[in-house]
Amino acid sequence: MVKSIDKKSEAWPDHLGWRLSKANRAWQTAFVRAMRAAGHDWMTDARATLLGHVAGRGTAQSVLIERMGISKQAVQQLIDGLEGEDIVRRLPDPRDRRARIVAHTPKGRSALRDADRIKIELEERYRKLLGQEGLAALKSALAALALSTNDDIRGDREG
Repeated sequence: MVKSIDKKSEAWPDHLGWRLSKANRAWQTAFVRAMRAAGHDWMTDARATLLGHVAGRGTAQSVLIERMGISKQAVQQLIDGLEGEDIVRRLPDPRDRRARIVAHTPKGRSALRDADRIKIELEERYRKLLGQEGLAALKSALAALALSTNDDIRGDREG
């Protein structure tokens, strides 16, 4: 019985969500691997995601929690770890004494420069794989999907 269940579980779904997830995972894995090769051993997927939400002049910790869609405690742990690595620091929010702004340190800004370079290199790999037109079509399609909402998609089905 177990073998028949295992055989059935090998057939993964083939739908857009699954393909988007796999492509995102491949991008994240390549990005983290390249960042670590560039000397940023502290980099993980979760830390990369958090850093992507921190604006150049800093971002309120409460905004990071909202943007990331994970628990306050999880964001707190990520910030604590990055602060311990001297990648970000917490500053008082001048508009709210109880709140904190998360900002990049000089070491964090250096990592962001490497991240930008690595992202350009990864995109160039995609350009070689897909061709210029294919990459442009992919970027356009992803932008359109990012702008859509679940309600828009449900509306299309009903119409």
